[in-house]
Amino acid sequence: MLQQTQVGTVLPRYIAWMRHFPDIATLASATSDEVMKAWEGLGYYRRAHMLHQAAHIMADQYQGRFPRACADIQALPGIGRSTAGAIASFCFGTAAPVLDGNVRRVLCRWYGQPTATDKQLWAWAAAEIAVQADPAMWNQAMMEIGALVCQPRQPDCAACPVRDFCASAFRQADAADKPRPAVRSVHWRVHLHLDGHKGIWLTQRPTPGIWAGLWSPPISELDAAPAEEPAHIHQLTHRRLHLYASAPRIPPEGEGQWFRHLGEVALPTGIRRLLTKQGVCL
Repeated sequence: MLQQTQVGTVLPRYIAWMRHFPDIATLASATSDEVMKAWEGLGYYRRAHMLHQAAHIMADQYQGRFPRACADIQALPGIGRSTAGAIASFCFGTAAPVLDGNVRRVLCRWYGQPTATDKQLWAWAAAEIAVQADPAMWNQAMMEIGALVCQPRQPDCAACPVRDFCASAFRQADAADKPRPAVRSVHWRVHLHLDGHKGIWLTQRPTPGIWAGLWSPPISELDAAPAEEPAHIHQLTHRRLHLYASAPRIPPEGEGQWFRHLGEVALPTGIRRLLTKQGVCL
């Protein structure tokens, strides 16, 4: 949940998630719709899909327990080398390195090589943790220094506990901070098929793609922005979704189903806000 989502947003959702899915077996036996509903509003729904897949694998191959070997952890869906290192070190005391964005920045500045390659960064991280008595504490400290002290734009070198060993101390310029990728605008027509008795017609979003696996009114992508103002603009990390609502006069076609209550399914936050603005309350 903490991948691409802030701590303040995650904390209450994590507690609710663990109450809903207290163990691997419960998550593995849940339906995809149940998982998506529990994840609703957190975004990046591919994370929930992979978490569900990982629970199935652990139930089938590891007797419902989390694997301990770093290689086995990394083989699970959605877990890369850095996340596997964090889990292995925090949970099992393994001397496995972590290389998230914060640690990358700390290492680049520490060694005074802002353009270091991934290969070099992994080598540095592995060499450092190999000599640590407490791998979990080391990884946690590296991430915390990057998050709280060695920040991208205003590093607090004066307060840094390792400034005496850092080649880039006292705010020397570095090129480790890359510009953010451009955000692309996308224009979508959202077709609202509403019926006083049946409710609203929803289709399940394809996988992969934006809002994969969630339910939504039918959407068609427009080649360009229409003359009208969008009913809602929803911001994602790399996309700005301009949503234009329409009420077709013809019956819906293709795969989908009617829902009388929106609480039954997991909807994307952008669609839920669009429906609220359109006065759709089911």
